[in-house]
Amino acid sequence: MLLIRTSIALFLIILSTFFLLSADTKVDLQSQSRLPQSDSVSPSKQLALKYCSSCHLFPEPSLLDKKAWTDKVLPNMGWRLGIRKKGDDPYADIVPEERALVQKLNIYPDVATITQSDWKKIIAYFEHEAPEEPLPQQNHDSISGTLALFSPKQIVFDDKQLPRTTMLKFDSASNELYAGDGQSKLYILNNNFGFKSAWNVESPPVDIDFPNSEPPQLLTVGSISPSDQKNGRLVTFDTTFTIQNPPVNIDHLPRPVQFAHADLDMDGKQDAIVCGFGNNTGKLAWYSDCKIDGENILSNMPGARKVEIGDFNKDGKPDIMVLMAQAWEEVVIWYNQGKGKFKEKKLLRFPPVFGVSYFELADFNKDGYPDILLTNGDNWDYSRINKNYHGVRIYLNDGKYNFKEHWFFPLYGASKAIARDFDNDGDIDIAAISFYNTLENPANGFVYFSNEGNLDFKPASLPDAAAGKWLTMEAADFDHDGDIDIVLGSYFHNIEEMSSLVNIVNISSFPQLLVLNNETQ
Repeated sequence: MLLIRTSIALFLIILSTFFLLSADTKVDLQSQSRLPQSDSVSPSKQLALKYCSSCHLFPEPSLLDKKAWTDKVLPNMGWRLGIRKKGDDPYADIVPEERALVQKLNIYPDVATITQSDWKKIIAYFEHEAPEEPLPQQNHDSISGTLALFSPKQIVFDDKQLPRTTMLKFDSASNELYAGDGQSKLYILNNNFGFKSAWNVESPPVDIDFPNSEPPQLLTVGSISPSDQKNGRLVTFDTTFTIQNPPVNIDHLPRPVQFAHADLDMDGKQDAIVCGFGNNTGKLAWYSDCKIDGENILSNMPGARKVEIGDFNKDGKPDIMVLMAQAWEEVVIWYNQGKGKFKEKKLLRFPPVFGVSYFELADFNKDGYPDILLTNGDNWDYSRINKNYHGVRIYLNDGKYNFKEHWFFPLYGASKAIARDFDNDGDIDIAAISFYNTLENPANGFVYFSNEGNLDFKPASLPDAAAGKWLTMEAADFDHDGDIDIVLGSYFHNIEEMSSLVNIVNISSFPQLLVLNNETQ
């Protein structure tokens, strides 16, 4: 679906952005405490219902506290509806090269699409109904501070003031770990995490794949920070300097974050599916034969975060499952119809403050159908508060690719979770990281969930996890001893962020990586 730019369509899109809430979520807003309603606010509620319920379910104001609504979210929404107070400049904090792009997209229209009177009533409703403070997390098992399964080891392979690890990917064929860095570098380590080589690249690496009998393909993001500039690239990574013209060189990508390979058009050649996350605009596209002129756009919406490939309807053709973030948060399957055509089916939909950050597939209940492991905790938006609905979730597949939430563990800032049988007991366990948290309990930046059977998970962490902010995570049997190890990659935005961590915990060293060696006997 193309990004619509007319004022009326923009109005509907913005309403869906801020008022979208699906019955598929397990945020039980009806059971959460709310301020009592009175006759004085009912017209405001009716007005809000009128504008959003025609397309979507109505969101409870309890998703955010009063201050977040009135100081951050609603003012920005007002700008997007053409409502500005005297002296307001929506572009004040946008760098010049981004400002022109945002103005061209008409994100902040000059002409109001709602009356001042109606807008004030909507503000009054949310201001009255929202809680004074963010609602607390539901009761859950406490996270144990002891984790005997893993032995931690800090790794530093370059003299950097700030760790800024943007990617971790292990190549089992070469026994090498590839680590991306925010300063546009790519490091190659051996399976003992010893330094082998370093490479300057165009922009920070975020993903890499290792096709059989071919050089790796590297994805660079363009900009780690939110941006509408198209400076990302998917390119053959040649360490031999023997390739004159890279066989893969797809540029002008909108802030891509992940890609995958599959023969989608079934011509015997691998195609590339690229998640162009973008910012206000983005792109989910696949490239026939990994060529830039073979582009096929599935969606021009921003927020494509991760794809999984599989023959989900068992018709012999590879389908695409994708996690979409940003305002239009959802999990979608694109069913392969053949001849390069795809049909979309929405599996899960979430409110825009849900903060989906990662997903992967695993058969948790051993029924032969892939279930969804999902994290939501992205807090880089207009409401940087603790949200009681952020955490790690399992959605079980009913065999017809209808998904229902079965398990939820609240974890502020949850950014990634992976499903593996770490303790070799036949059940799938979970390892999760929390990057978008407020550093109140840094050790919980990594949490291991041991599956005790019947999807009963016991959470644990370890003190060494307090030594970083873990943006990336990879799992593999690095030491070839028959169990799965974990490596975490740390990323600090600035010295102030690192200093705040020093003030909380008694730690003086901040490694680039933390290796968790599996001690399963």
